[in-house]
Amino acid sequence: MALPTTQAELLLDLKAALGEGALWNPLTARLNFVDIAGKKVHEYDPGTRALRSWATPEKVGTVVPRRSGGLVVALAGGVAALNTASGQLTFLAKPAEHDPAQCRFNDGKCDPQGRLWAGTMSITEKKGQGALYCFAPGASPRQVLTDIGISNGLVWSVDGTRFYYIDSLTARIDVFDFDSASGNLRNRRTAFAVPEGQGLPDGSTLDAEGMLWVCHWDGWQVSRWDPVRGVCLAVVKVDAPQVTSCAFGGPDLKTLYITSAREGMAAEQLAQAPASGGLFVCHPGVAGIPAGIYAG
Repeated sequence: MALPTTQAELLLDLKAALGEGALWNPLTARLNFVDIAGKKVHEYDPGTRALRSWATPEKVGTVVPRRSGGLVVALAGGVAALNTASGQLTFLAKPAEHDPAQCRFNDGKCDPQGRLWAGTMSITEKKGQGALYCFAPGASPRQVLTDIGISNGLVWSVDGTRFYYIDSLTARIDVFDFDSASGNLRNRRTAFAVPEGQGLPDGSTLDAEGMLWVCHWDGWQVSRWDPVRGVCLAVVKVDAPQVTSCAFGGPDLKTLYITSAREGMAAEQLAQAPASGGLFVCHPGVAGIPAGIYAG
C-alpha cells in the first residue's frame, strides 16, 4: 500500500553548501537555520520573505533561541552567544573533552527545561569519534554519550519523558528514557531504522501527535514515523537528495520547513537537482510543538 505523499516546494533557492539546524524561534516568530560549511546563521521572516544572515568564524552546526535575547550557536569549537543586533559572538562553553582539530559540533536543540544538547562528529566522518554534550546554563558542559559517528536528530517526546536521538552512521533512530529534573538518559534502545536504499537519517522534529519526522540524507525525502510502533506513516518528497533538517513553523506551527545541502555533489548530480541547498516548505496537515529555548 502506497504511503500518503506530499511534494515540498522550493521556498528560497539559497544554494547553501550544507543547510542545517532548522528551528522556528517562538520569541521572534521567525525561522532560524544555518549553513554549516558556508559559516552562516540565517533568520527567515515569512511575513516579509526577508532573509537576514550573520557570518561566523567557524563552521556552525546549531542555532537555538536564547531567553535573555539573541541566539546561541554551536560552532566547531564550542557554544557561543550571538548578539543579533551587533553580530558579536561570545563563547559560553568549550567542553574539556572536545578537540576541534578532530571533531566539530553538528546538530543540537534545547530540552523543555532550557538546557542545550549538542553533539559532535569527526571532521573526516570516522565512526565512533563524536560525542553528545549537555550545556546547562551556569554549569560546566557535561558529556552524555560517546562513540558517536554523526550526532543528529535530537527530539523530546510531547510529555518530555523520552529522548529520540540519531547517529546517522547507524541508520537508526534510538530512544532513551529522559529524566527532566536531572537531564539524565537511560535505557537506550532502537525505535526504528531507515530502510536500506532510503539514505541515512539526519535531522528530525516532532509533531503534536507525537509522530517523528526524519530527514533522509541521500534519500530525497522527509518521512513521518510512529516512533512507538516503528511504522512509517507518510512521506514528503524533496527535489534535493541531501535533505538535512526540518522544523514546524508559522503562527499555527503547521508549516514544515526543510533544509538541504549541495556540498560534495558532482556536476551531473547538481544538474539533476539544481535546487539542492535550498529551503523547502510544505503543509502536511499536522502541527508541530514549540521549540525549546536556552534558559541562560
